[in-house]
Amino acid sequence: MNFLAHLYLSGSNIDIRLGNFIGDHVKGKQILAYPQGIQTGIKLHRKIDQVTDRHEAWKSCREKLRPSYGRWSGVATDVMFDYILAKEWSTYSNRPLKGFTRTFYFQMLQRYHMLPPAVRGFLPFMIQSNRLYSYSTDEGVTRALEIMGNYTTMKGNPSLALQIVKENYIAFSAGLQELLYALIQVAEKEYGIPISMPHSVKHRTEGE
Repeated sequence: MNFLAHLYLSGSNIDIRLGNFIGDHVKGKQILAYPQGIQTGIKLHRKIDQVTDRHEAWKSCREKLRPSYGRWSGVATDVMFDYILAKEWSTYSNRPLKGFTRTFYFQMLQRYHMLPPAVRGFLPFMIQSNRLYSYSTDEGVTRALEIMGNYTTMKGNPSLALQIVKENYIAFSAGLQELLYALIQVAEKEYGIPISMPHSVKHRTEGE
């Protein structure tokens, strides 16, 4: 999963949010340098990635995106799931997306000194472009993929990826829902993290 989904699954605890946000940049025993709450967030991040990589709904969507991103189609799927999550945010959360993202930015700036150097490097640009909120637009998600291509070895066709998602939107939306429900169960039952969501969604996840 990508940034927005990881943060959604972190609940409201600031330390857990921070740990989940920096999870990709903390390797091995580096985790021991952080307070317990942040360690929990890092472990949650790793668990989310583990469950996602094995989930059939995610793998099915990844295959649909393979023509646009080849061996990087898994990363593109994560980003496109953020696009769908942002567009359907009110289905999954009681909080408006704009307020959710602004609160997160403020919290990370307060704890800027605790972030790994790489994260400190890109956070100002993330805030300046309002990256998390921009995932809700075609232009925003396309730009996010373009930026990833500019700063990493990830190569692909952002426009084609968006086209594929739009042509298969029902399948991608259903895939995200299935995976997200599974991950909500992990966050709540294994890590004790309450996820704020509408009653209808809460009822469905509890019934699984």
